[in-house]
Amino acid sequence: MSRLIIVSNRLPVSVEKYDGRLHYSRSVGGLATGLACLDEADQLWVGWPGVARDEISDAEAVDIQQHLSSENYHGVHMAADDVRDFYHGFCNATVWPLFHYFPQYCQYDPVLWESYRRVNELFCEQVLRVAGPDDRIWIHDYHLMLLPRMLREALPESSMGFFLHIPFPSFEMIRLLPWRMEILRGIMGADLIGFHEYDYVRHFFSSAQRIAGCEHSLNTLMVDDRPVRVDAFPMGIDFERFASAADCAEVREEIAGLRAQTGDRKLMISIDRLDYTKGILNRLEAFDQFLRVYPDFRGKVSLVILVVPSRVQVSWYNDLRVQIEQLVGRINGEYGTIGWTPINYMFRSLDFTRLTALYHAADVALITPLRDGMNLVAKEYVATRAQT
Repeated sequence: MSRLIIVSNRLPVSVEKYDGRLHYSRSVGGLATGLACLDEADQLWVGWPGVARDEISDAEAVDIQQHLSSENYHGVHMAADDVRDFYHGFCNATVWPLFHYFPQYCQYDPVLWESYRRVNELFCEQVLRVAGPDDRIWIHDYHLMLLPRMLREALPESSMGFFLHIPFPSFEMIRLLPWRMEILRGIMGADLIGFHEYDYVRHFFSSAQRIAGCEHSLNTLMVDDRPVRVDAFPMGIDFERFASAADCAEVREEIAGLRAQTGDRKLMISIDRLDYTKGILNRLEAFDQFLRVYPDFRGKVSLVILVVPSRVQVSWYNDLRVQIEQLVGRINGEYGTIGWTPINYMFRSLDFTRLTALYHAADVALITPLRDGMNLVAKEYVATRAQT
């Protein structure tokens, strides 16, 4: 029987080691959320469990693999140096800023590129260990853009898809990358390439033609005499889960508590990962301008801003957190009164109950990224409001 093998940088389960023990938790993020509704019976998920190999013993590595296997997961173990140079380095200090049109943040370092190539080879080795000849392979996101071609060379007849969860930039951006040809040829190892929006499809076709010399017609590229389909597949959410959340007594209790705290004031919410692409500083400056231009709304509206910690090991992200907290403090100090705080700021994640209660209680959701692949917060907010 054929299986669906999902391959991504991180698994839906995360492993941490502290207090001398291994701790398992569910991962958060758009990929885990978007694929949560898939039937797990006939699938295997391959990815990194979140702890570096040189931070655990051989016995702990066996324990992790046994735990993962019980949930149809297969772990790919990376050394701490590769976590640094691959994930924090090439992925998030080169690809992420470039693909989101922030080239000023990019690092073009051959050492980081070599780590990226090496980790993609490591993933290739692990997929080949578990993949059967009839299995379908579905590779996800910018961490593994070399993997489709690597697997194609080893499994020329396999059925393979690749989906990019972030924007694919215009030719003017991608041409800044010294390894643009390798990236493009890597992605084109798949049979089906998916993006969230047609703009990204158009950019990919342009770069494939201008950089790799591949012609396209009717959403199909010809790569080494092999047709490759490219199309837009916007990711959705589990609509029923969010739409029916208020049926839960705990959620209703949380909603009532929030409304009791806000009283007659209008409640605005802002929910994002910590990232310069999300426009959090711009949003705060806009709220500052709103209170300055329309003083009658002071005391009548509150903004709850939830920033989910992300990539705190990267200096730019820590700097952004400091800037956000300084701006929140300035706005609260300038406009706040004894009985009213303009902005309620939280730097943490919320569980499903508290998150959906916040969606229900809010009158306005401010979701204003500067660049985004597909913002699922907007869809979640709308889904919770389906009954209102």
